[in-house]
Amino acid sequence: HTMSRPSSHAVIALRNRTHQPQSEDPKEIKSRKDRPTGSTHVGDVDFEVEDPADIADASWEEVCRTCCVHSAEEWVYIFLGFCLVVFFLYFFLFGLELLGSGAKVMGGCTAGQLFGDDTNPIAGLMVGILATVLLQSSSTTTSIVVALVGADAVSVRQGIYMIMGANIGTSVTNTIVAIGHLGDGDQLERAFAGATVHDMFNFLSVAVLLPVEVITGYLNGLTKALVKGVDTEKGDKWEGPVKKLVSPLGKKVIIANKKVIEAVAKGGECADFYPINCTNMDKPTTKSCSKVGLISCDKKTGDCPAFFQSEADKNDDQTSGFVVFIIAITILFVCLFGLVNILQKMLLGTSTRIIYKATNINGYLGIVLGAGITMVVQSSSITTSALTPLVGMGVLRLEQMLPLTLGANIGTTMTAILASLVTDGTNALRVALAHLFFNITGIIIWYPVPWMRQWPLHAARQLGKGTRVWRGFPLVYIGVMFFIVPLIFLGLSWLFTQDSKAFTTLGSLVTVLLFFVLAWVAYYCHFNGGKEQCYDMMTARQARQEAVTTLPEDMEFLKARIAALSEHTGLPEEDAEAGDDEVVKTAEDAVDESVGDA
Repeated sequence: HTMSRPSSHAVIALRNRTHQPQSEDPKEIKSRKDRPTGSTHVGDVDFEVEDPADIADASWEEVCRTCCVHSAEEWVYIFLGFCLVVFFLYFFLFGLELLGSGAKVMGGCTAGQLFGDDTNPIAGLMVGILATVLLQSSSTTTSIVVALVGADAVSVRQGIYMIMGANIGTSVTNTIVAIGHLGDGDQLERAFAGATVHDMFNFLSVAVLLPVEVITGYLNGLTKALVKGVDTEKGDKWEGPVKKLVSPLGKKVIIANKKVIEAVAKGGECADFYPINCTNMDKPTTKSCSKVGLISCDKKTGDCPAFFQSEADKNDDQTSGFVVFIIAITILFVCLFGLVNILQKMLLGTSTRIIYKATNINGYLGIVLGAGITMVVQSSSITTSALTPLVGMGVLRLEQMLPLTLGANIGTTMTAILASLVTDGTNALRVALAHLFFNITGIIIWYPVPWMRQWPLHAARQLGKGTRVWRGFPLVYIGVMFFIVPLIFLGLSWLFTQDSKAFTTLGSLVTVLLFFVLAWVAYYCHFNGGKEQCYDMMTARQARQEAVTTLPEDMEFLKARIAALSEHTGLPEEDAEAGDDEVVKTAEDAVDESVGDA
């Protein structure tokens, strides 16, 4: 007998046909195609987010019946599921708390050095972006900016530019959370689109309002008029209820010393906070330590966190911050996995008609709701990061995510306003109000008119589709948009602000070169097939990764099929062994073919 070698595509097709899922119960329906209504239910094998225009509207009676009419056994499972959701959600928020604290300790000195009274608007914008990415908290960045403006270390106009940058930088947190869906292509596409709709709105708002502010001083003039006759006095800082629930546990692990960041921003050095001075080295407390570094102790309880070291230097503390940052990422992804799986099981079999009816609230009400939630949790990152998994599951549509995100942008401005109320003078309050009116103006520009609203939505969907082509795309996106681009513009701004003809000339040459490079890339992508080549390259890379991942399973599968065929046809053993060699050769050729395409 002779055996012809199957192609790599035939191997995959055969495996897919053999592994086709079949329901043991003929009455069990797992596809929208088998339902008379054509509706999609959570858990279907062909589940995907449908076009809202194609979904029949459910009644509120159906929503209430689905929500509230259950057997006693079902109520028990719902209660257990709810308890697990609360458990995972709490530690998800705990992970976000550790993420911020670890980032502040790890990058606090670098972030503090970025702040300065530079009159260049681009520099101020990039400083806001990079500082927020390093600190993993726009609330911290805006609070520092407000404090610096209140101390006359930074001008009001420069503070406004930094606030704009902080608005962009804050969206990196929920983008990181979206990466937790890497294991599922459908969920990753939806989650990444849901996360980046925040980015797109912020980028578009800055693209419009930064030139307006530079030319007209719109926010500067508006806030100056608003604070006339207003006086602020130092008072207590308000802490939201979620912070009160999560912070105590977080403070047992690590506490970032924000005074270091503020001192460095005002011209100090990180080295000024070392060596640490504690009278009781074995059991350090707030009272026994007169001088601490990047890691501080709890002022309320007097206890020092687990990562506090009495004899630590700056490198030791930064290493501790890095370790906590990695632990936080792990906690976030584990809790995200648990949340998604529990919610999927709880929603299993529920029609998307019911889900979309229950979540289909008015967009302006969504903005109010997002603002209210963010005011309570005192962090837009928490709000958007908690909603991103729901978008990934298909429970929350992108059109519903956008207004909630816009509301979160408004809600997070309350942190800066409250911080401004504990400083003397009105300049700090002006910067805080500029943050509020920047977001309100952005919403007025991009949300009320439906076709304008499609700009951030369309851009986010395209980014989501990029993850379908190559799952490594989110990592490249974060690296380019939140690190490489800001660093390039910050470097160019630095060249132009050195009062040196040599640096100015160099900056001009680099700017012209960068312009021509961008023009060539735009021409290459749109008129010379560059977009298609990039698409093919990412597709081939993803195919290679999938081929390498499934290679052992494919080989075992084909060997089993050949053994079964040999037994059925009476193929001699030596021919069967030759067939096994052909299987190995085919699998190797398939991988080589993928590598060659990539």
